[in-house]
Amino acid sequence: MKKTVLYFFLLFVSGSLIAQTQKYDLVIVGGTPGGIMTAIAASREGKTSLILERTDYIGGLPVNGLGATDIGTRGATTGLFKEFVDHIYAYYKETYGENSPQAKVCSGGYHFEPNVAAKVFDRMLQPEAKNITILRQRQFDALPQNIQITDGNIQSIRIYNRQTKKPEEYTGKIFIDATYEGDLGAAAGVPFSLGREGQNEYNEIGAGKVYKLWEGPEIEGSTHEADKALQAYNYRLCLTNDPANRLLPAKPAHYKRSDYVSLIDDVLLGRYAGVGMLEVTVEMQQANKKHLQEGGAQTQIPGDPWGIAKISNQVDVPNRKTDSNNQHLALISTDLPDENYPWPTAGWKWRDQFAQRLQEYTLGLLWFAQNDPELPESFRNACREWGLSKDEYQDNGNFPRQVYVREGRRLQGEHIFTANDARPAEEGKRPPLYANSITASHYALDSHAVHKREGDKIALDGFFSYSSAVYTVPYGVILPKNVNNLLIPVPASATHVGFSTLRMEPCWMALGQAAGTAASVAIDRKESLQKVNVEEIQSRLLKQHATLIYFKDIKTGHPDFEMTQYMGLKGYLPDWNVRLDDPVDADTAREWTEKSGISFNASTKTRGEILKSIYTLIK
Repeated sequence: MKKTVLYFFLLFVSGSLIAQTQKYDLVIVGGTPGGIMTAIAASREGKTSLILERTDYIGGLPVNGLGATDIGTRGATTGLFKEFVDHIYAYYKETYGENSPQAKVCSGGYHFEPNVAAKVFDRMLQPEAKNITILRQRQFDALPQNIQITDGNIQSIRIYNRQTKKPEEYTGKIFIDATYEGDLGAAAGVPFSLGREGQNEYNEIGAGKVYKLWEGPEIEGSTHEADKALQAYNYRLCLTNDPANRLLPAKPAHYKRSDYVSLIDDVLLGRYAGVGMLEVTVEMQQANKKHLQEGGAQTQIPGDPWGIAKISNQVDVPNRKTDSNNQHLALISTDLPDENYPWPTAGWKWRDQFAQRLQEYTLGLLWFAQNDPELPESFRNACREWGLSKDEYQDNGNFPRQVYVREGRRLQGEHIFTANDARPAEEGKRPPLYANSITASHYALDSHAVHKREGDKIALDGFFSYSSAVYTVPYGVILPKNVNNLLIPVPASATHVGFSTLRMEPCWMALGQAAGTAASVAIDRKESLQKVNVEEIQSRLLKQHATLIYFKDIKTGHPDFEMTQYMGLKGYLPDWNVRLDDPVDADTAREWTEKSGISFNASTKTRGEILKSIYTLIK
């Protein structure tokens, strides 16, 4: 659908003049990867989109330090996410050479620098420019007066232009909440969850109050009771040990040494939050302290990280840089638990204040680790090998521009995704298979701490990782219950533990692609998002090379990919492998006959031949 002719007039609303602009097919709040992929998917279906981004930059966390892609099984999530990865890989090969160190370190496009992620998003958006409008410095405040709803349909939303200091109003057919916070859905009256559900609510592993050693067991203090605690935020730093590109951080203006002093004993005694601490004795810790105070080169405690790794988990990205995240083994790192609790429902004034506090806390931690005289000199020297990358965020003091909001409001949809949707009931089997899947995805159940360190506890409350398997995500996860023309691909419908795997950018990109496709189908069919035919959404997604159910032996380029995806979602292929060329065993032949009502001669045909025959007749 081509854009309507631009019209411009003024409305008098609540005593303010509001600039009214043209109507779009989709109005997307949030220039996150999920929002970008929504717009691209819709554009490829011929639909117009408006992306409203609060800052000067789109791209969310991948352009703000999250350069080590969080995905458990490569190939589980494809579609536009895989296009993004392929563009990253192509960039490094084109820029530095196919056999260059940069092309190797980028790991096939899954590891990248922030500035490269920004370039790739621009590259992906450029061919869609005729259909996608991006307006920056547009702030949506989650207030009822900023949204007009009639009979369950959003008619328009009101945005604050941070440049002109004036409100603006935008209308559309479908609205998309692509914010990390769930601001649009909340303003529309969609119910939402905050905090942790108790284990008794959904019978989930890791639910409620839990203390768990990294790669180890749950320990004393785990009650699994519900509360309103929120997992910590941080900044994903882009650090480097290249002297030519390294900037050692200065002491922040509002430096609070008391925030960091507990690190001193952690270093001297070799304390960390991993399972290895169960084997560490008091005598070993005191010997380590003596060793370091006498000039020892590094810790003698097995498994104890040293230097910058003590306070930051680092993954290499090209050009001697790292994606530096919170250290999961640390009792103090770049996360700042407790203090972020108000963020999801706070206004932007408070959020900006917290962002500044978190930035100064983070820079203060680096400065402390590199300079505090009570830390061993060898530790400080090791930390001083690393600094901020001078060639990143050059208009922001070489510091990331966006807080890593791991979890905001979890808007409630037609399906609430839980830990049990991501874990198989039996070893080696699939998690629950949803016939209305809009993407496959995979990452561990992974939450950061909800409280700062507590006394002598050797683990942080809420910091956990539990295994999962490649799962399917049902359409209802992005479909809110009580608004007809809203989709929620980023603040998706899940429990705290369920959201801890959905919240990875590959999955958010895939959910965005599904949202853009679902919106296009609804517009084409003149139906509500609740009534749209999910099979049509799936059919269009498959033509876009999305993976809806993962098989180990059939990839997106295979000529039978769409057929096996369809048959898998219909329950014909419950195992991890399709085995198209294998003969059909008697039990499978009987099962397929009962399921389809179609008789066939199994003795002379392969599994693939029979599947194609059934597919042709039932599709």
